Amino acid sequence: MSTPAPLGALLASGTTLVLDGGLSNQLADQGCDLTDPLWSARLLADAPGQIEAAHTAYVRAGAQVLITASYQATFEGFAHRGVGRAETARLLRGSVELARRAAAGGDGVRVAASVGPYGAMLADGSEYRGRYGKSVRELADFHRPRIEALAEADPDVLALETVPDADEAEAMLRAAEGAGVPVWLSYTVAGDATRAGQPLEDAFAVAAGRPEVVAVGVNCCAPADVADAVETAVAVTGKPVVAYPNSGERWNPTTRSWAGGPAFDPAAALTWQAAGARLIGGCCRVGPPTITALTTTLHL
Repeated sequence: MSTPAPLGALLASGTTLVLDGGLSNQLADQGCDLTDPLWSARLLADAPGQIEAAHTAYVRAGAQVLITASYQATFEGFAHRGVGRAETARLLRGSVELARRAAAGGDGVRVAASVGPYGAMLADGSEYRGRYGKSVRELADFHRPRIEALAEADPDVLALETVPDADEAEAMLRAAEGAGVPVWLSYTVAGDATRAGQPLEDAFAVAAGRPEVVAVGVNCCAPADVADAVETAVAVTGKPVVAYPNSGERWNPTTRSWAGGPAFDPAAALTWQAAGARLIGGCCRVGPPTITALTTTLHL
C-alpha cells in the first residue's frame, strides 16, 4: 500500500478536499447533552463512542477530513472538573484516535486536530470577541501544552481554528513551532475583519512566509463572508485556503441559542474553490446532508 501524500503537498498540487461539518450539532442530533462548559469536549471523557459515531456520520456523508473534538478541550477546563494533567493529555490524544478510527471507514480520510482559541475555554462567547487582555507570550504558554499533546497523537494537521484575533493567531503559531505537524490557521470573521476588528489583510499576513502553515482561511462565520476572505487570503499569503462557514444562522451567546434560517448554499463553494479554497466544509449547524451536497457539487 502506498503512503498517502502529506496534506500540504496535496493542497499545493491543487487538490480540493471536503471537510466535515459541525460536530456539536451532530452530537446533539444523536441525543447528547452539550450544556456543560466543556461542550463537546466533555464527551471525550464521558461518551467517546458518541464522538466516534459523529465522525463516522461525516465519513459516510463524504467528508475527506475530520476535525477532532478537542476544540474546547484544555488542561485548565478539565482541571475545573477535577481531571489531572496526565488524564487530560490522554483525552486530547484520544480525540485524534477517535477520529482515526472513524476515518478508517473511508478512503484516505485525514484527521485535523482542533485547537480552539483561548476564549473557547472561558465558555462565555469570548472567542467571538478576542482581546482577552493577555499578551502574545501568555497566550502561547496557554496553547503550547495542548498542542504538544495533540501532536503526540500524530494528526495530519493541527487546525488552529475559530481564531478571533491576529495577536492570538501569532501566539498559536508560536506555540505550534517545533511540534512537527503542519497547521492551518482559520479566523472567525465579521465582514472584512477579524472578530477583534483587525483588517483581514493584516490578520492573514501573520501566516505569510511560514512553511508549516499549509492553509489559511476562515470558519465559524456567515457564508456570505467567505468569498472575499478567500480572495484576500490568497492575495496576502499565496497559500491554499480553508473555508468552513456556519449554516448562516446566528448564535446569541447570551441566550445560548440560534436565530434565523440557514443560508449555506453548497453551490457557493464553486466560487470559493475557483478563488483558491482547497479545504471546504461547514462549521456550526452544518450537518451530514449538507456535506454530502457539497461533495456532489464539487464532484469529489
